Amino acid sequence: MHQIVTSQKTFFQTNVTKNCSFRIKQLKKLEKVLKENEHLLNEAIFKDFKKSEFENYTTELGIIYSEINTACKKLHKWASTKKATTNFLNFPGKSYIIPEPLGVTLIVGAWNYPYQLSISPAIAAIAAGNTVVLKPSEIATATSALLARIINSTFDPVFFKVVEGGVPTTTKLLNEKFDKIFFTGSTAVGKIVYKAAANNLTPVTLELGGKSPVIIDKSCNLKICVKRLVWAKFLNAGQTCIAPDYVCVDESIKPKFLEQLKQEITTSNFKIENNNYVQIINKKNMKRLVSLINKEKPYIGGTYNYEEITIDPTVLTDINFSDTIMEDEIFGPILPIISYNDIDEVIAQIKLKPKPLSCYIFSNNNTFIKKIEKEISFGSGAINDAIMQISNENLPFGGVGNSGIGSYHGEYGFKTFSHYKSILKKSTLFEPNLKYFPLTDLKLKIIKFLMHFKL
Repeated sequence: MHQIVTSQKTFFQTNVTKNCSFRIKQLKKLEKVLKENEHLLNEAIFKDFKKSEFENYTTELGIIYSEINTACKKLHKWASTKKATTNFLNFPGKSYIIPEPLGVTLIVGAWNYPYQLSISPAIAAIAAGNTVVLKPSEIATATSALLARIINSTFDPVFFKVVEGGVPTTTKLLNEKFDKIFFTGSTAVGKIVYKAAANNLTPVTLELGGKSPVIIDKSCNLKICVKRLVWAKFLNAGQTCIAPDYVCVDESIKPKFLEQLKQEITTSNFKIENNNYVQIINKKNMKRLVSLINKEKPYIGGTYNYEEITIDPTVLTDINFSDTIMEDEIFGPILPIISYNDIDEVIAQIKLKPKPLSCYIFSNNNTFIKKIEKEISFGSGAINDAIMQISNENLPFGGVGNSGIGSYHGEYGFKTFSHYKSILKKSTLFEPNLKYFPLTDLKLKIIKFLMHFKL
């Protein structure tokens, strides 16, 4: 591990990565090798999840290609020197800001979207001019092995290296001094990463999780609401960090909502053989999820198959905020339903919990929407939709509080892996004697005036 990091530090010091043409060339090389190996990428993710080619492209590869395309088109603009206003106190002079790469970066990926959540941060790091050590999740074994094989046979390890392994490997990597650490995963592990980074004062971005609420108002378009909600919740069998975790629905529309929910889930016919569903990642997570299903509360589903590691889409009714399932992020195809009569009580309960990664509001009442936007803190969200905010690269993606630190996607990813260096350039034509000895009352008055003068 030490040799990998040391060699990358040495390479970074050559300043090769600071050239935008070099960065674009590497991004295009990454795109080329991924496209050439798409069939292998499809096979590997099917081994890990039973995820179809369709969903692999729409939720993983398509997003990666879009990120590369955007970075290549806009990189020169992102990396350009930015003009800044010079205050009157520093006239004659000019001010500007230079984006510069941080150096050697460590990216620790997550298993639930093993390509997207490993490669997308790497794209941002490369675009910003850094070198990359990527540690994919060992839980998704086939995709991790393939990423290592493809990337390590394509890129010089002094620039981009994939390191495989479990907790001991990650621990060894965290003992090294990186210039930036980017981690995607659970809040519990995020705390370990943050603590390790603190030993070297390494800046970190943490993309974590949390219980993302859905709030449904009686003014919503119920048919569209249910259709979008069902897709978002059961995509990837609920193993999505920004998946709707639970639903708070107005009591007055609850019966109709549940009826449409059941109809939509039945019509969708979620099955692996239909290419619209995946298995749970492993039996450990399967066991945890099954333990959350209260056998007296399923309205839909509640059935599972240990041998195939699958859980049918499950909806639990008559849930309260005090129930066990409301304690931690579900991260699976189980959807608790809580009904409410007073939105203020719902808001108060949500605010008692750690700040969620996402929040989704289904309503056509602008006053209702603005109230929730104003009163609940969350990382990102959507109105009358769910999950789709992640598809807009013009929006920063990240959490707040326990759900994460920092953000990325598009230019926000470039900024995450960059330092913005501030420069003041002064003229040498003359030098006022104001700040120099002797210090007089008149000089102080003039300085006060200049410091508060606005152009």
